[in-house]
Amino acid sequence: MTKKIRIGTRDSELALWQAHTVQHQLQQLGYSTEIVAVKSTGDIILDKPLYELGITGIFTKTLDAAMISGKIDIAVHSMKDVPTTLPQGIVQAAVLERANTVDILVHKGNLDFLNGNGTIATGSLRRQAQWLNKYPNHTVVDLRGNVNTRMQKLQENDWNGAVFAAAGLERINLKPETYIDLDWMIPAPAQGAMVVVAMEHDEFALDALSQLNHIETEICTYIERQFLRTLEGGCTAPIGALAKYDEANDTIHFQGVLFSIDGQQKIEIDKTVDISEWKKLGFHSAQEILNNGGNELMADIKSKLKK
Repeated sequence: MTKKIRIGTRDSELALWQAHTVQHQLQQLGYSTEIVAVKSTGDIILDKPLYELGITGIFTKTLDAAMISGKIDIAVHSMKDVPTTLPQGIVQAAVLERANTVDILVHKGNLDFLNGNGTIATGSLRRQAQWLNKYPNHTVVDLRGNVNTRMQKLQENDWNGAVFAAAGLERINLKPETYIDLDWMIPAPAQGAMVVVAMEHDEFALDALSQLNHIETEICTYIERQFLRTLEGGCTAPIGALAKYDEANDTIHFQGVLFSIDGQQKIEIDKTVDISEWKKLGFHSAQEILNNGGNELMADIKSKLKK
């Protein structure tokens, strides 16, 4: 156990919390660890919407490079930020047990705007589309930065509220009293889950991390990410997916959705299957959506995002 595992992370409070969680679990197993914080492009460029930055991997590229060049051994990520295709040589080594999957609306103590006109902030196309689908007369403004920055911007602007992942705010004790659960909003694929990646030939790190893997979370996030990958093929789109394992019946309940950017079009799927069907569930669900008008909708989304 003499070898030290260097844990790479972004330097935001939430990213560091995640890295320390993995560090703690590895140390409990007797491993020696060190945290190495790295700034990512996604954290530095705050004035451009994420989809303009070629979102895929914006938060993970810096750590991928650090791992490939040997500066770090493993990297910890919010799984929803990780591209569905990992760089060559890097593999998924562990998915930790999932936290809360829900999106929440943080507001300023008054929810009257939900019955009239309102302005909501989010940097996510998925949240924007689902919000506009439910509240078509509202305005959605772009909101970027780590969770601390976004909470601060919400206070400084005259917006009615902003949408956050509950898990992120809960992890660093930032969840205020003025919030409501958006249980009608389908979360991002793998929302609430943390993933640890390593180099494919690093047997020492892979063996250590395999002990942190939570199989139920791994299967559910696999289904959601397979759904995402099949639908979008490397482009950003308003896609939500949530798979839940039902232990009592040994089944998986899956909800998947694709929206137009303005939220006016919605193609969804909701099904429950036997656990034995999990390996292709995401793929088949995405195919159903593509055959049900999704192909045309994805082409439309791609052309709009290119403008």
